[in-house]
Amino acid sequence: MRVLRYAFAEAMTSLWRGRQSGLLSTATIALALFVLGGFLLVTANLERLGAEWGRAAELSVYLKDDISLEDRRAIEELLAPGDTVASHEYVSKADALVRFKQTFADLAGAIDTLGDNPLPASFDVRLRAGGGSASDDANGDSTQVGLETLVSRLRQMTGVADVRYDRQWLMRVLSAITIVRAVGLVLGAVLTVAAALTVHNVVRLALYARRDEIEIMQLVGAPQAYIRGPFVVEGVLQGGVGALVALAALGLAFFMLRARYLVPLASAVSLTKVHFLSVGTCTLVLAGGMAVGCLGGLVAGWHR
Repeated sequence: MRVLRYAFAEAMTSLWRGRQSGLLSTATIALALFVLGGFLLVTANLERLGAEWGRAAELSVYLKDDISLEDRRAIEELLAPGDTVASHEYVSKADALVRFKQTFADLAGAIDTLGDNPLPASFDVRLRAGGGSASDDANGDSTQVGLETLVSRLRQMTGVADVRYDRQWLMRVLSAITIVRAVGLVLGAVLTVAAALTVHNVVRLALYARRDEIEIMQLVGAPQAYIRGPFVVEGVLQGGVGALVALAALGLAFFMLRARYLVPLASAVSLTKVHFLSVGTCTLVLAGGMAVGCLGGLVAGWHR
């Protein structure tokens, strides 16, 4: 405990002496973690959007106007609830027209001018949740194969005009989320390395400023914890303050933009709510900033 108090006091003194260079390294860490946190924030909400879309994924089977009763019953038998299908609902041409007018009220008058109802009858099919889920890869792969088989069979059936399969574009969205996450991690890693190097250089400047004092401590046999400890603590403080600044700036930007831009955007893409980073993620960002600073200080103190 005495070593820690000494290291902390010396680190604070060193930071005050070199406050200009210390501010530079702290700002570098804050910038790196702000960018990384921004990508984490975006990908977390995109993953939530993908999960909500996945739960609401449907299969829409559009029927030809001249479909026979036998063909319609054959399609209903294929859409019976099972491992792939949760339930299905038949939507007649009249019901489809009512839905269209309720959803697109501005176009209700335009569609009435067409005379005959141009909308086809259809089956709205609710799929089993969890297809392709990362939590159960084997079951997810089996479900996905079953869905692909079902879609292929439906498209070949007499009386089917078209099949809209939501999960096909959902997989593309999830792939895009993976790419965004990868770009964010790479960019964050590059900036984090730059931050660690900046901390290393700042701590080495403090070390050179105290080299006479350090040589005297070595001559009298001072423990390494007293010699290197202040530089490690200095790096940790810079990293911790930088992480807190990054989280504060990210939170401020989020809450300033949420009401005006983020909430309307979320509503437009059917996302129920936009969330900030979780407490666990914020803790990891803070711990990461301190670790980066610790690494920079440790390397600088070791290679003195």
